Amino acid sequence: MSVSAIIFDLDGVIVTTDEFHFRAWKHLADEEGILFGRADNEALRGVSRAESLEIILSKSSKGYSEAEKAAMMARKNDYYRKSLGYLSSNDILPGVPRILRELKERGIAVAIGSSSKNTPLILEKIGYAGAFDAVAAGNDIKRSKPDPEVFLIAARRLGKAPAECVVVEDAEAGLLATRDAGMRAFGVGGAARSPLAHAAAAALDGVSVDTLLGA
Repeated sequence: MSVSAIIFDLDGVIVTTDEFHFRAWKHLADEEGILFGRADNEALRGVSRAESLEIILSKSSKGYSEAEKAAMMARKNDYYRKSLGYLSSNDILPGVPRILRELKERGIAVAIGSSSKNTPLILEKIGYAGAFDAVAAGNDIKRSKPDPEVFLIAARRLGKAPAECVVVEDAEAGLLATRDAGMRAFGVGGAARSPLAHAAAAALDGVSVDTLLGA
């Protein structure tokens, strides 16, 4: 079955807000007296907010109730959303506008598949609120990556079978989700080195549409 749709992860593929996430988590960790650095942050890539918090709290000797965890996640998200006020179209990663334009010219459907509940806000801030044929995000799912749910929802909203879709991902959790969704994976960034990627590049800048479609 030929490829007729490309599903993009958002953070790290279309735009990078990694630094905003890191600063927000570090702010929270500092408040809780938990050591948290950039190396620790790598373990949070591609996983949900709740799972990220559990990874951070695993370094603490203190126990936390579910109510306390919910409050901490809300605090972290508040720190993060405030930082998104500085986000703009200038933060769109190189190569993305060209690729989206060429895909649309060829009649290839495009979607976002992201575990982030902040996806609508991020797309709005970078001027891409209406740029995709479908969006599946954190508020649409019960299980975040590496569960394939978000990609399956994106495909369903596009009216495409999984075998027709290529997913562009920068995280191992996303590649696992892609595999389990029955889709092909194009890895970028850290995911470019994964054996789960059918094709890969360090970044989308310079990648041709034919390369994506041939993943």
